[in-house]
Amino acid sequence: MLKRFFLLIGFVMSSASLLVAEEKMDLYLLIGQSNMAGRAPIVNRDEGVIERCFLLNGQDEFEPAPPLNRYSTIRKGLNMQKMNPGYSFSKAMLKEDPKMAIGLVVNAKGGSSIKQWTRDDKFYQEALRRMRAATEKGNLRGVLWHQGETDHKDPEYLDKLRELVKNLRNDLQSPKFPFVAGQVNNAKEVNDQIAKLPSKVSQTGVVKLQGLTAMDRWHFDAKSMKILGERYAAEILKIQRGQ
Repeated sequence: MLKRFFLLIGFVMSSASLLVAEEKMDLYLLIGQSNMAGRAPIVNRDEGVIERCFLLNGQDEFEPAPPLNRYSTIRKGLNMQKMNPGYSFSKAMLKEDPKMAIGLVVNAKGGSSIKQWTRDDKFYQEALRRMRAATEKGNLRGVLWHQGETDHKDPEYLDKLRELVKNLRNDLQSPKFPFVAGQVNNAKEVNDQIAKLPSKVSQTGVVKLQGLTAMDRWHFDAKSMKILGERYAAEILKIQRGQ
């Protein structure tokens, strides 16, 4: 089914690649490890493009497409890039404003450590480069981060996460964009640290783990992945509205 899915996406992109919104888009950067890349199965009803949602492609141009991690410059194999939080996040955000268009920059890699997202590392620099290219078509409105599985025993995770937020805001010259971090499956030590982020860094939020289920040790199933994306949207909107 995955092969048929990518064939369908290729057809849609070739026939609709010029339909990118003329108005400035709201841009979001999606980074982290495997749950942000997407590992949950994609069912038939979720195969189509999302209207008014655009994805930065391999030529650093926006195209109508599902918010997959397929164009990530650091990803693992293409067949591993499946359902990620971008699906339901986009739908939830677009539902709030029928005139809005969203542009997503998805650049995650499964298995990556937060140490690989430091300022001088390739993962960070590629996210930065692609985000800068995207701003020709819109304005950065937030960053979605889901990572911590690899570092679930790291007692200094929160300090590293704070540094990541600071670096992104400085390098993207946007000191107040919302940054939302998601908790990981069944990992109390790192989740407790992630939960403290809003008390340490302004304009940040946390997506809580409660009620989500995983299909293996780390990866959320399709139902929970959709809930995860909706929770990201709720947190982003709360910060944007100053609540």
